[in-house]
Amino acid sequence: MTTPVTDETERALLARTPTGLYIDGRWTASEDGSRFEVVDPSTEAVVASVADAQPGDGVRALAAANAAQPSWARTPPRVRAEILRQAYELVTIRADELALLMTLEMGKPLAEAHGEVAYGAEFLRWFGEEAPRISGRYSTAPDGANRLLVTKRPVGPCLFITPWNFPLAMATRKIAPAVAAGCTMVLKPAELTPLTALLLAEILQDAGLPAGVLNVIPTTSAAAVTGPLIKDGRLRKLSFTGSTAVGQRLIADSADQVLRVSMELGGNAPFIVFEDADLDAAVEGALAAKLRNGGEACVAANRFLVHRSVASEFGRLLAERMAGVTVGRGTDPSTLLGPLIDAAAVSRVGGLVDGAVAAGANLALGGRPLDGPGYFFPPTVLTDVPAGAAILDEEIFGPVAPVVAFDTEDEAVRLANGTPYGLVCYVYTRDLDRGLRLGERLETGMLGLNTGVVSNPAAPFGGVKQSGLGREGGREGIEEYLETCYIGIADPFADPMSGPAPG
Repeated sequence: MTTPVTDETERALLARTPTGLYIDGRWTASEDGSRFEVVDPSTEAVVASVADAQPGDGVRALAAANAAQPSWARTPPRVRAEILRQAYELVTIRADELALLMTLEMGKPLAEAHGEVAYGAEFLRWFGEEAPRISGRYSTAPDGANRLLVTKRPVGPCLFITPWNFPLAMATRKIAPAVAAGCTMVLKPAELTPLTALLLAEILQDAGLPAGVLNVIPTTSAAAVTGPLIKDGRLRKLSFTGSTAVGQRLIADSADQVLRVSMELGGNAPFIVFEDADLDAAVEGALAAKLRNGGEACVAANRFLVHRSVASEFGRLLAERMAGVTVGRGTDPSTLLGPLIDAAAVSRVGGLVDGAVAAGANLALGGRPLDGPGYFFPPTVLTDVPAGAAILDEEIFGPVAPVVAFDTEDEAVRLANGTPYGLVCYVYTRDLDRGLRLGERLETGMLGLNTGVVSNPAAPFGGVKQSGLGREGGREGIEEYLETCYIGIADPFADPMSGPAPG
């Protein structure tokens, strides 16, 4: 049962939330004492002032991570696992605080914020269990001359750059496997939502994470602070979640040091509904895939491709269900859809809707920003969206559902694959053969078959094409933080008098 939220609850939480830089196990000011404001997107009110890291602070953070790396790499896996387990317990205990903090700085409804706490905490538990399972192998070379020993070791100091839309989960999804693997790290959280990352740092400190292993540096000058770190020979890995355009620049910047990179980038997820689908289930799945996090999610359904025979009915049912979604401040228990992150997001989403209508789409629901204060955009449904409309090519990042009709499976596949992105697809059909066939035909890193939710800490999250590189979560997730070392050992059974083996 969650604690009732009052103005006093909010003030008390904000008063005890850290707002400094976290470097080498200590809370500090930035090198020039500068700070920046964090704004509640549902009220446009300032909720906190946070230390604004400067380039020298970034260098201090990397120096701390580099100094801590040798001893942290030698820490027994079970010790690392127990720290992660304790962090999981503490995040769970402090779920009300973390959920409310996310609602205040990002705007999502409290119920959804609690879901993110549970999801984010699970990465700590999952990778705590993976830490003792890191293993290599021992075998005989095919020619019998040597024994082959393959070992795994931590990559080394990492730089993490996380987005504003999932302030807790995007941090734990990177921090947890790094801790499990024995890597130190510098985390640069999003300027719009730094508070959750700072509270998480405090929790990890309380869980026993040694000084220097995690360093957190919020900043309004991301390129100036992280750029020198990416060029620094002490850094060995970069993990970024955000837009493809920024990811492309970071990959290019990483080339000089040949950094290991993990990139979770943009998406343009198709939600495909076939003529044999259970329409009620498809609509419920569409709501989950579209309105999770207000549509401000890389896995949000972006295009609804519906068989022509059921497109009209699907559009009607979806508009009816979305019309019943309550919009408001996330602290209100009745709210199902919070604000967008800022005024620019409202303008961008509104522009995409206006462009689609101008191109010939039918506005079935919503379509106009709501009066402030706050950055609110209502649930919106567009039907008969014509090919070529920008809304079909760009990531919407808002509660807007454009519906497009198709006639054949081949056409659905062509439309779904006709994008540079390939993060996730959703398919609704009662035909299992078709579902499995589409799993092979669709260019995607993840597929939701008759479900609108695919994210799970036990599964490998990631995409293909311009949606990114690498995987987060699952057994695959920890491999992103491990280097492979091969040791060739002379044949212990060889006759020392016989001389070297041929070849």
